[in-house]
Amino acid sequence: MSVKRREFLFAGLALRPSTRRALVIDGRHNHDWRATTRELKGILESAGFLVEVATAPRTNEELVDFRPRLTGYQLVVPNYTDFGNGGVWNNGLKADFAACVSAGAGVLIVHAASSAFPEWREYNEITGLGGWGGRDERSGPYLYWKNGITIREEGPAEGGHHGKQHPFTVVVRAESHPIVTGLPLMWQHATDELFDTLRGPARNLEVLATAWSDPSTGGSGRHEPVLFTVRYGKGRAFHTALGHSAEAMRSSGFVDTLKSGALWASAN
Repeated sequence: MSVKRREFLFAGLALRPSTRRALVIDGRHNHDWRATTRELKGILESAGFLVEVATAPRTNEELVDFRPRLTGYQLVVPNYTDFGNGGVWNNGLKADFAACVSAGAGVLIVHAASSAFPEWREYNEITGLGGWGGRDERSGPYLYWKNGITIREEGPAEGGHHGKQHPFTVVVRAESHPIVTGLPLMWQHATDELFDTLRGPARNLEVLATAWSDPSTGGSGRHEPVLFTVRYGKGRAFHTALGHSAEAMRSSGFVDTLKSGALWASAN
């Protein structure tokens, strides 16, 4: 698929992304965060954002004092997970993050960042859905698409799974939403992990696109949400479950939806 860049109008005014600043927070991840930060930074800069990176220290002792300033940024991108490494943010940074989003900052949640901080209530409200880290029915419902609607499954089960990496088709479900307006209603995505059975609060959440999680690749046998939005206070989050690797992030559909998602999330 070749996706052409689209012009977006929000509240009747053309966005001017060159005036927008984005902060990527990285340093801990169960994926190659160095490579994916480079890709994310490049994509956002190509959309006109001024991008800075705050990298968390290596030791948990130093992490206690890690508190990058979040004010002045229209977009925050946590390219970060705390999988088994004790890398939970300190209470000051947690409070800053929740407060800046609630006040109107945008957030990009990319792939495994959804699975960070399973015990942090506000983060899970902002991400909408996540997996692993002990998530289960207590974390919230599991969402999937069936017969033209989003189904909320409340029953007991662990949250978070994926089969083997493979190319798959992304299907737009909310074609009038600015993030996906003008895109093909279906496109082929690159080889990637396709998350399934993600669970979370799922409040103020709108599913924009899904993908069939094929049992032949170890999937759930359902249409799983891969692009969605969440509103938290005055803030907006765009959540893409795509982007396991730098190579997957170079897919034209990933690039285009990340750009438009960043513009939409930071449009307040």
